[in-house]
Amino acid sequence: MTQEFRKFAEVPPKGWNSWDGYGASVREEEIKRNADYMSKHLKQYGWQYITVDIQWYEPTANSSKYHNFAPLVMDDYSRLLPDPKRFPSAADGNGFKPLADYIHGLGLKFGIHIMRGIPRQAVHGNTPIKGTDKTAKDIALNNICPWNSDMYGVNVDMPEGQGYYDSLMALYASWGVDFIKCDDIANSVIYNGTLKKEVEALRKAIDKTGRSMVLSLSPGPAPVENGAFFQRTANMWRITNDFWDEWSLLLNMFDRAEKWSAMSRPGNWPDCDMLPLGHIGIRSVDGPGGNRQTRFTKPEQKTMMTLWSMMQSPLIMGGELPDNDEWTTSLLTNKELLDLDDHVVEKYQTHRDENKITWYAATADHQYYAVFNISAGDLQLSGADLSGLEIPLNGHDVWQDQDVSMAKADSITIKSHDVYLLKV
Repeated sequence: MTQEFRKFAEVPPKGWNSWDGYGASVREEEIKRNADYMSKHLKQYGWQYITVDIQWYEPTANSSKYHNFAPLVMDDYSRLLPDPKRFPSAADGNGFKPLADYIHGLGLKFGIHIMRGIPRQAVHGNTPIKGTDKTAKDIALNNICPWNSDMYGVNVDMPEGQGYYDSLMALYASWGVDFIKCDDIANSVIYNGTLKKEVEALRKAIDKTGRSMVLSLSPGPAPVENGAFFQRTANMWRITNDFWDEWSLLLNMFDRAEKWSAMSRPGNWPDCDMLPLGHIGIRSVDGPGGNRQTRFTKPEQKTMMTLWSMMQSPLIMGGELPDNDEWTTSLLTNKELLDLDDHVVEKYQTHRDENKITWYAATADHQYYAVFNISAGDLQLSGADLSGLEIPLNGHDVWQDQDVSMAKADSITIKSHDVYLLKV
């Protein structure tokens, strides 16, 4: 299998996804509003992907709750289409091409979420597969997603099964899609390994289009033993289930990051999931709290951004971009962290106890040392303590943006759930 697809994401992708704000119900004007903001305020910092998440083909979608067996918008060849009531420019068979053109006109890239498989209503309606004499019913497998009833699996051992994915990716390429987030496919253990075949079929279908489309696999937690497989087939894959603004979930991410950090390389990025920053939950009822500002404290937001960057996770913003306050904007435009995320060549966890976790990362030009306070109280560390953790006493404090020169008798205080990040 060709590895040319890896050049599509030589650094971890950075962008915005509609899920944290709108669940399954985002509309065209909301996509454009966030794209306009990204183009004006974030593009110069490397942010470029705008992704429409799940259920864009469902007219009844109104939150993050799925409506079982709801009618979906579909073409004559078993392929889902954008709902023109929510995406007016998709009327008359235009699909997402007008919206993609708008995004491209802003100097950005356009992405969509899809579910693994073939639509349930195509199977029940026995509708055709483009370019074949088979129907949806002929190629369907009864391995339906446990949390979304829209799709059957696809028997890609049949040429017509591969043909279905080929026709689907050809359609998306004609729209100008640059990023595909495929769901119900990364945690392949739930289907006894059959999903690997569909991942491979998806990879082949994208490659056949000749278009540079980043492939992102969800949901997690992806099995770490499948890491080499994901490297051969995808650009990014979720190492966690849905991540929300709860400290327990952030603390748990340290375990996942430690296991996966060695698997990232140019073109392949284990994905810690979206950044639930700023204004989230606008029409989403998942996660804690509904329509709200992030529940992460400022120290926790610094910890999240530091871990994601040292780990080299993709950075996908979940909050409503036009509602960003000065603090949130400062996180998304922190050039030190963004450069770190792009240029790390080595990284790993170096220490963990009940109060703190330390990480090391290196770029071609610098070394980075992080001390994360995972305790409920302030953490005071002397220069001698830092030396014992093999952390230099001199360097540049990234978050305070000031040079540091300590003696062993000096000390620093790290607030609860905060981080000290030193660049040398």
